[in-house]
Parts: sequence; structure tokens; C-alpha cells
Amino acid sequence: MPDRSFLAWPFFEPSHRDFAEALDQWCGQNLPVDHSDTDAACRALVATLGKAGWLNPTAASEGEQIDVRTLCLARETLARHDALADFAFAMQGLGMGAVSLFGTHRQRSWLAETRAGLSIAAFALTEPASGSDVANTATTAGRMQGGWLLNGEKTWISNGGIANVYVLFARTGEAPGAKGLSAFLLPAETPGLSVVERLETIAPHPLARLRLENLQLPDDALIGAPGEGFKIAMSVLDVFRSTVGAAALGMARRALDESLSRVKQRTIQGAPLADLQMVQGHIADMALDIDASALLVYRAAWTKDMGAARVTREAAMAKLHATECASRVIDMAVQLHGGEGVRRGSVVEALYRDIRALRIYEGASDVQRVVIARGALK
Repeated sequence: MPDRSFLAWPFFEPSHRDFAEALDQWCGQNLPVDHSDTDAACRALVATLGKAGWLNPTAASEGEQIDVRTLCLARETLARHDALADFAFAMQGLGMGAVSLFGTHRQRSWLAETRAGLSIAAFALTEPASGSDVANTATTAGRMQGGWLLNGEKTWISNGGIANVYVLFARTGEAPGAKGLSAFLLPAETPGLSVVERLETIAPHPLARLRLENLQLPDDALIGAPGEGFKIAMSVLDVFRSTVGAAALGMARRALDESLSRVKQRTIQGAPLADLQMVQGHIADMALDIDASALLVYRAAWTKDMGAARVTREAAMAKLHATECASRVIDMAVQLHGGEGVRRGSVVEALYRDIRALRIYEGASDVQRVVIARGALK
């Protein structure tokens, strides 16, 4: 039985506790799913989550704000049961975050589909030469009569190849660097968009490299104003970065649960592993890392929900600490499981592969250190 005592913390309201308990029960009955066909699994997860109503928190209704605590509780709970389910949920929110925060009434019509699981969303920001350096975006969007002409490449795009709609960032040239980017709403069937490579990773997800060749979009595909793309991208990440920490937290909790069961049942020299002081020390470190991560994650989420315009520092701390600590916790879980820990298909072996990418995407760990340091130096 996982530790649920954190739900009594003052960060949460009764509605959050009810949501977490109900989702946990649903996950216990429906997860994990078969991962043998990643694309099919993700399509099915989005449809199932949408039909059950669990995708509703991924976007805010017009005039309201996204509840970040609910997003974090959802990602933590889903990740504890099935990392691919967490991925499917998260991308519906991140993929359409720009539309939820800045979209027009017409653009927001997509949100009904993504929340219902009828359409799959994607966030197309990264390029071959610009990962964390968003200001180095090279994809261009030039003015043409009645719209925009886009050319360039995007890579490491989650849901690339299965998405129905992308939010894509391109250089429109209002100013040098970050101030010359804009955001666009791009339906997947738009002529000129092609998937040129599917990317395989140690923990399979739908990932692709995309190419835009003389792709035309109408004027009303622009999200926000020209030149606001960097601000829009950072605002979206400001909301969703804390949730990456929450997903890491869910994986770490699962690793601790598996480890507790292991050390209580496994014996050495006639006594349970749990009786060894060295093992108890490892368990203590794991529990400490998890609680510290939870405090940082839900502080960031609570701060944003209380009306803070930006939570850049808090979100960076939450993501950095939770993802780095989860990697340590899961690594120790593998160690405590011995040979079973590296057996293909075991829970902790899957977690070991699943956790690694979280220290890279939505701002790598060293980028978060720079963000935190700059905030402190101010």
C-alpha cells in the first residue's frame, strides 16, 4: 500500500484528495496496459483516459486557469501505475498548453477534442540545433497573402507521427533571438508537414523528427501576437515543468513500494533483508528523497494555483530535485532487488529506463541549475 499521507498536507483542498483517490482506484483497475505496440498503446490510453474524464484537467475552460495541483496529482498517480499512461496524459496538456493559455475562441475548439481523448496533441519546439536553447530556433514562418509560409525541421517531438494537432514554434523575425519567435496551431493533415524519422529510445514513446516544406497556414493559426512565441513557450513550461517532477515522484514511490516488499520478503542468513542496518539506511534515504521532492513539487503547484504570475524558480527546483532524486531512488531499488532488478520486464527494471528521460526533457537538469542560480543571484 503506497504512502498517501501527503494528501493531508495543507497544499490540497478536499477536491484534490477526492480526485487523487478516485484516479488511484481507476488506475488499479485499468493499468498497466500492453506496451508491445507503443503507438497503439498511446492511442488507446488517450481514448480511455478521455472517455473516463481524466483528461479534463489538461486544459482550462475559457476564463479559468489550469489547476496545477490536479495536474501534478494526476501525473504522480499515473506514473506510479504506468509510465506510458502518464506520458499520454501529460502530452494532452503540454501539447495544447499554449492554446489553453493564449488561444482564441476558435482555436480553443480543439480543447474539447483533446480533453475527450478524440484528438492527440503535440508540442513542437525542439530542433536539431536548439534543444534547451529555444532562442536558436531556425524554423521560419514568413508572411504571405492571407497567412504564413513555414519551412524547417523539428525533432524529438513527443507524439510525433500519431498527433492530430501540433503547437509549433517558428521564427517570424520581429527581433533577434528569442523575441522573434511565434507560436502556431498546426493540424497534422496540413500539406507540407511530413514525418521523416521515428525515434527509438530506451523507454519507448512515440517520438519523431518532422519536416515542414513550404507549409501554408492561415492568419488565424497564429497563437497570440507575432513575436510572442518565446513568452508563450515559457509560460506553458512554467505550468507543466512542476508536473514532470510529479511524474518522477510517482515513479520513485513505486520503486520504494517495490523495495519495501522485496526487503521484507527476501531473506539472508535466515533473516529478512529489512533487518540489516545498511538496508535500513538505504530505505531511509529513499523515503527522505521522496518526501523532499513531494514538498518541492506541491509547493510549486500550490504557488502557481494561488495566482503567482510565474513560478520559474519554484518549478525549476521541483523538477530538478524530483527527477534527480527519483533516479537515485530507482537505482537503489534495482540494487536491492539484485539480479531480479535487471531482469527485463521487472517493475524496477522498467522504472530504471522510464526515469532517465525526465532529467532531460522540458529543460535538462543543468539548465534548471542555471535557472535557479540566476534567480538566487538576482
